[in-house]
Parts: sequence; C-alpha cells; structure tokens
Amino acid sequence: MADVSKSDSILDRIAEHRSLLEEAPGTWPAKRRLAAAVRELTDCICATDANEDELLAAAQQIEAQAHRFAAQPRMVNPPGVAEMALAGGMEIFHDRSPLMGLSNPMAPPLELEPDMEAGEIRGGVDFGNAYEGAPGCVHGGFLAAALDEALGMACIFSDSPGMTGELTIRYLKPTPTKTPLRVEARLDRIERRKIYTSGEILAGDVVTVRATGIFISIAREKFEELREAQQRRGEEPESP
Repeated sequence: MADVSKSDSILDRIAEHRSLLEEAPGTWPAKRRLAAAVRELTDCICATDANEDELLAAAQQIEAQAHRFAAQPRMVNPPGVAEMALAGGMEIFHDRSPLMGLSNPMAPPLELEPDMEAGEIRGGVDFGNAYEGAPGCVHGGFLAAALDEALGMACIFSDSPGMTGELTIRYLKPTPTKTPLRVEARLDRIERRKIYTSGEILAGDVVTVRATGIFISIAREKFEELREAQQRRGEEPESP
C-alpha cells in the first residue's frame, strides 16, 4: 500500500493539471484531432487491400502534407514530458507521449489514472491493427512499453520521479488486438534510490502479461539538465 502522505503532493499536482489533460489550451485540441485522424488512417493502412492506384494516390497526398508540415514552425519549449515515470518532477502534460499522448499518432493511446485509496495505477488500452505481432495478437514489444509506462507512473506513490533501470516481462498468454485491455500497476517498495513497482495487463479476467520494474529516483534538476541539453542540440546547425 502506498504512503498517502508522500504521494499527496504529486497527486495534488495531477489534479491541478487535470484541466490541461481534459481541455488542452491553444492549438492542442487541433493537434489531438489531427493525431486521431492519422491514428485511424494508420489502422486502416495496416489492414487494407486497396488497389495500387488507391495506395499511390493516398501516398502522394500524404507526402504533400508531410512536406507542408516540415515547413511549419517547431515548438521551442514543449510543455510537460512524454514519459509518465517523470511525472513527479515535471509538468503533468503528456500529449506528446508515444504511449499516452492524445496528440501523438503513434500512441494507442493508453489511459492511466492513479487510484489513491487502492494505491494503484489503473487504466486501459485497445491495440489496433498497427500493433499486431502474431496473428490477432499484440506485439510483445508494445506490451512491454505499455507496462513500462504504467510501472513508471506508479513511481508517483514514492513521491519521486524515476527512470527505468530494469524491466522484467513475463508473457503468460497471447494478448488479443482490437480488444479492451486492463492495465494495473503499483508501488512495491523503496530501497534508497531504487523504486520497485509491478503490474499486469488483463484481457477480461485473464492476466496475459506481468512485469516488475526497478526505477532509479532522479532529482528534478537532472530533468532540467536533459531539457537544456535537448534545446542546445536543437540550436546546433544541421550537418550539410
């Protein structure tokens, strides 16, 4: 069970920033709509048997859009972070997350929420055609990534953000695509800078994947250093 006193501050911050997640400011609603459209298109492409002319016509249109967006301004200082394991040390806004980001067309997207009374992270995900490995089954790499995100978010109960040090995955049953899945994770214990978490993915009442993780507690200043280094890389001129 999580230590309520330790996790209250982070959970309060999540609650304060909930409006950002539900009613995103500025152009984020438009980005979410665009990402959802691209996500739907990706799912269709992975399953389509359209003829060559249709495919080439679509490719031409999409290439034109890609070139159009390449010429648009880029975000200088994006809000929040893309990984929930870092939520304790940065702004709680993860629209760019490759797992949870409503503005990231790569994201399924995974939905996760902290349950303070139970001391658990709970949520769900539905992996479409783009995430298939074996026929009708979610590719194991995406399942591992989803659990990495959930176990990382469970670090909020330690009152400290962390970065993945070790992730152990056990695949117990095939996990079906195009099926609502439950995701659960929790804080197990803390040993100095090591944060131990565990979790699972369920299809119905069947556990298909289990995971344990060790996350390394990182000071907020380290995240600021990483962001500054990212900005410096972005300012460097491109190689010819």
